[in-house]
Amino acid sequence: MSLKGKHIVLGITGSIAAYKSAMLTRLLVKQGAEVQIVITPAGKEFITPVTLSALSGKPVISEFFATGDGTWHSHVDLGLWADLMIIAPATASTLGKMVSGIADNMLITTYLSMKAPVFAAPAMDLDMFKHVTTQRNIQRLIDDGVHIIDPGTGELASHLEGKGRMEEPENIVAIIEDFFNKDTAAPQAGNLEKKKILITAGPTFERIDPVRFIGNFSSGKMGYALAEQCASRGADVKLITGPVNLIASHKNIETITVESAEEMYEASINIFPQMDAAILSAAVADYRPLHKEDKKIKRSDSDNLTIELTPNPDIAASLGKIKKSDQILVGFALETNNEEANAVKKLEKKNLDYIVLNSLQDVGAGFGKDTNKVTIIARNGEKISFGLKSKTEVAVDIINTVFFTNKNK
Repeated sequence: MSLKGKHIVLGITGSIAAYKSAMLTRLLVKQGAEVQIVITPAGKEFITPVTLSALSGKPVISEFFATGDGTWHSHVDLGLWADLMIIAPATASTLGKMVSGIADNMLITTYLSMKAPVFAAPAMDLDMFKHVTTQRNIQRLIDDGVHIIDPGTGELASHLEGKGRMEEPENIVAIIEDFFNKDTAAPQAGNLEKKKILITAGPTFERIDPVRFIGNFSSGKMGYALAEQCASRGADVKLITGPVNLIASHKNIETITVESAEEMYEASINIFPQMDAAILSAAVADYRPLHKEDKKIKRSDSDNLTIELTPNPDIAASLGKIKKSDQILVGFALETNNEEANAVKKLEKKNLDYIVLNSLQDVGAGFGKDTNKVTIIARNGEKISFGLKSKTEVAVDIINTVFFTNKNK
């Protein structure tokens, strides 16, 4: 497959490996891609914009405003235009700025506005690459959905094994082509085109006062993995998410951010009637404070503090009551004891078609982890258990079971 018609933003940073970006630009253009280069001021110390502009056929963007006439370079427009962004080379400094959202140059503001998938090819000396700060930043970016090209294996990394040297341009282009191939082929492997799917993700925060809340440890990773999987197969996804440090990158995902269980309930009730299915992976708080204080509660040395709680609306049960015969409703159960019995009870009580059970007793499963171990129970009593897998792989198992086994009714 060529890259004909693909819009690619190529970010170049201040690394000696910037010379490889010229070859990368040439290869992307040769494959039919339209390439817009965004370079940091430090990057221009290693390769000239004139060279890059000649290769890409477009003026190179570096500053927020064009020299002389004050024309504004819109990072927002670039984020909407692109089908993919690749930062190559990506220095330790740039990786750190991406993690922290330090938008002090055109490249980082473009990254923060990007609606398309983002790739990065790290490049730095080995000591910098191995430093705990760099490794932590890279892992955080992987967790946030950035595709890191491991400079040791030449493959997309779920963790880092390699050295600091930037991957060769030919391999980067092959990885990008493979990514678009998979994105195109996914619907044929399990077509969800024309399907409208609602997914809830993350925790809810129930405010006690302006600075404190009741919440839980959900990271939202499972829900975001489900959203990306459904979208990659052609579905239009409405992702209702509580407070998380994640970004949904696929163009088929519309993200609706909420804070409290009541806000998630209202959004879900309004959206679900138009959906073909809903997957409720959010860890919704069962209770909220009955009284929310307008001012910060002051510490008292003499008295205990009592907070009266009141039940939150039950989103799964409410959707189960209005569910139509042609809709699919999937719930989640995180249990600590009598796991399967409690999950089945929840499935029946809330009129679910499937329930995905995971246990805090299983090592590597549950909140905050990159892996999960689930059992999927169907309404007719059939169940299938899976071993410990990455949450991306678990999302594939859930989608395949729910939509392509004909066991949901």
